[in-house]
Amino acid sequence: MKFSTRFAEALNHSGFSQKELANALNIAESNITNWKKGENLPSVDLLYKLCILLDESSDYLLGLKDDN
Repeated sequence: MKFSTRFAEALNHSGFSQKELANALNIAESNITNWKKGENLPSVDLLYKLCILLDESSDYLLGLKDDN
């Protein structure tokens, strides 16, 4: 699976809205939308923060492993 698919699923299960996650990361909500669409990827710093907030491993989100 691609990052966009795994990220969207993790976000849906997290309890965060896109706006809440964007605020927690101090980024524009459009970044979240673009990640879900697969138009771009988060920086390494943001990926680290995403993993903590969403309680997912980077290997899972990036498709390197099938389980988190």
